[in-house]
Amino acid sequence: MEWKIPLFRINNEETDIKAVTDIIRRGSYWTTGPEIKEFESKIAEYVGKKYALTFNSGTSALHTLLLAHSVSGGEIIVPSFTFISTANAVVLAGARPVFAESEPDTLGLDVKDVKKRITPKTKAVIAIDYGGCICRDIDRLRELCREKNIQLIEDAAESFGSTAKDRMAGSLSDSAIFSFCQNKIITTGEGGAAVTDSKEIYEKMKLIRSHGRIENDQGYFSNPEDSDYIDIGYNYRMCSITASIGLSQINRVDKIIMERRSIAKEYNEAFSKIKEIKTPSEPPGFKHVYQMYSILINKKTKRDALKKHLEKNGVMVKVYFNPVHLKTYYMKRFNYHIGDLPFTEDISNRVLSLPIYPGIKKEDLKFIINIINDFFRKSTR
Repeated sequence: MEWKIPLFRINNEETDIKAVTDIIRRGSYWTTGPEIKEFESKIAEYVGKKYALTFNSGTSALHTLLLAHSVSGGEIIVPSFTFISTANAVVLAGARPVFAESEPDTLGLDVKDVKKRITPKTKAVIAIDYGGCICRDIDRLRELCREKNIQLIEDAAESFGSTAKDRMAGSLSDSAIFSFCQNKIITTGEGGAAVTDSKEIYEKMKLIRSHGRIENDQGYFSNPEDSDYIDIGYNYRMCSITASIGLSQINRVDKIIMERRSIAKEYNEAFSKIKEIKTPSEPPGFKHVYQMYSILINKKTKRDALKKHLEKNGVMVKVYFNPVHLKTYYMKRFNYHIGDLPFTEDISNRVLSLPIYPGIKKEDLKFIINIINDFFRKSTR
């Protein structure tokens, strides 16, 4: 469908085009060029972790990270209010997902509910930084995981560049992942990264990412000698062309974030007097980067009516997210049911993500705000 205003547009500039063109024209190293390590170094430096590895998606980054942490046979506590890949990666790594509730402020994992679900089988907790804001309970979750001697992994797929008390998303856990999918803060089309301070985890991830192969400085495609394979692995590498876009985008990430925050500020001010709307929370000392701008409506029926009204007027909106524990696969395999996570189910029934992207036209932003204001004026008559 052709939307008058899409949910997002891909931020791109001439520097992105030049970065890709330069690699294509050189006619070599499209797969394992120097851009890979350069992008990884920039990510590690930006986040504040010792090591970063790039991947062909955020999902493969999380899958690899879980395999490196040896979670097979154990339980991992995850939010149900997340994109399905958070849970899928757990299953693919041979572990059992244990779904937990989210908290009402940043919609991240609720530490109180996590405490109730820890068992002797728990090997890790995965916290998500929803929509561009670090999980409110991240410090308490880290303390809990250290006390219980389990790993805290941060799914910061949506929150590259967000901070909590001057600490970057991805730096507040044992290990973390980011996504660079097309709708993220910076994008490579598809792509992801994992970060950690552990050399052991880093070395394991390198093997898993590339068929279990021992890599050398020359790289597989430039090395005339045979390679040794000391483990089993996947082909999860990011290519040079993709990394070059990431390098171009990370150089302007602060500008991208500033634009997103400016748009969110206009939304916040416009909706502040509508009592039926709860705008995204930004706890004191936290910096939201608004990869999504998700509002909560007071009732599901009103949320659904607003969604329909916006779509009728050519504005694309979306529900991010419906509960993972109520997806068919998880209900059938792990015996989850409606009512198992009442708070998650409630917020999923009331959440709605509005268009937000750098470069959105002022008239389009005003159009969205006016439609929403008009909807609530009419609905309260």
